[in-house]
Amino acid sequence: MDTGDTAWVLTSAALVLLMTPGLAFFYGGMVRSKSVLNMMMMSLGAMAVVGVLWVLFGYSTAFGADVGAGLLGKPFEFFGLSGLLSPESLALPAKIPSTVFVAFQAMFAIITVALISGAIADRARFGPWLLFAGLWATIVYFPVAHWVFDFDGKDEAGNVVDPGGWIANKLLAIDFAGGTAVHINAGAAGLALAIVLGKRVGWPKEPMKPHSLPLVVLGAGLLWFGWFGFNAGSALGANATAGVTFINTLVATCAATLGWLLTERIRDGKATTLGAASGIIAGLVAITPACSSVTPIGAIAIGAITGVLCALAVSLKYRFGFDDSLDVVGVHLVGGLSGTILIGLFASDAAPAKVNGLFYGGGVDQLWRQAVGAFAVLAYSFVLSLALGYLVKFTVGFRASEEAEVASIDEAEHAERAYEYGSLTSARGTGKPSVAAGATAVLEGSKKS
Repeated sequence: MDTGDTAWVLTSAALVLLMTPGLAFFYGGMVRSKSVLNMMMMSLGAMAVVGVLWVLFGYSTAFGADVGAGLLGKPFEFFGLSGLLSPESLALPAKIPSTVFVAFQAMFAIITVALISGAIADRARFGPWLLFAGLWATIVYFPVAHWVFDFDGKDEAGNVVDPGGWIANKLLAIDFAGGTAVHINAGAAGLALAIVLGKRVGWPKEPMKPHSLPLVVLGAGLLWFGWFGFNAGSALGANATAGVTFINTLVATCAATLGWLLTERIRDGKATTLGAASGIIAGLVAITPACSSVTPIGAIAIGAITGVLCALAVSLKYRFGFDDSLDVVGVHLVGGLSGTILIGLFASDAAPAKVNGLFYGGGVDQLWRQAVGAFAVLAYSFVLSLALGYLVKFTVGFRASEEAEVASIDEAEHAERAYEYGSLTSARGTGKPSVAAGATAVLEGSKKS
């Protein structure tokens, strides 16, 4: 065991877990005040459900012995993590304990499910969301994680002794930290659920602006901070690859933010705070699959291109009539597709992945591999997410009632409100005049004088 690598991956796992509360802030600030708690609870609920399933059978399904030509791991090989708790059990070729790798990958499963929730903000019941989250993680995420993240195990002679997923080992598409498994996967599921649940009451005629841009910026900052664990932690060691991916994550995100703001400035005349926060997320999404395969110059190009594409893509929901509340499709699906496919253009053998794309003399070989991997995950996720969404809808009911949606889904689902204003207007039972009464008295006195 390498203690330095172990410490870095444990730290990275904690950083990635922080991304889900960060997402709760980001999404929570973007919705109206009457549904902010429901929005945040969808992220927290995803943490609870997926964390348990991952330990029971999720890790085995993703990283157990292959049982279907690269499609699925053995679901109960490590049930409850049996056989992985020994200090001698190492995740190879990285020299870290197996349990550390389990913990790191668990955070990817959690954030992926939580990302979907933004597409159905303001109108989903909490219990059915948890049911969908568990079903989707089991049937969609865990198998796709096997396709993308489970690499062949080889002996000292280089012979394959433990086959892995088909995208990673047969297609040879590059996805360093989850452009396909996380972002395209979640984006396609978000599109499916937006179709299943339908439009919010009043959309698109009524304005549904973010209730707290400071919360949005706080969430974006926490996501960016945690994303360094997401990408650099995927090196599975404190090494040069972690350094390259860290820098690429930084610079691509900066370029995407500038690209988004420039698009806004040209199109709308103003560069907005929401645009800056959204540009940050778009850049992080795009560089996730590519951070090990491009140079910093390539990262800047991918970030800038994706920032512009995503800024334009968020308007697709108005053109095609699907109510993707918080732009999961425009940012995560489009951003994931952009970052994954652009590897085929900007990959350089100067980067750790040692692959050349079209612009670096590699022809279209890597480009077609990236495209096949990206669209295979998109199709699989969309079709099964649509089926699971309708299953939940027609069995237990997925959407909140119109009355709850219009009044307050927070109170209807959780019996709570994010902001209590009563103490400012009433002082019943204290024997003291209320703040409102005092203000009225002062106003009346000023009129008389």
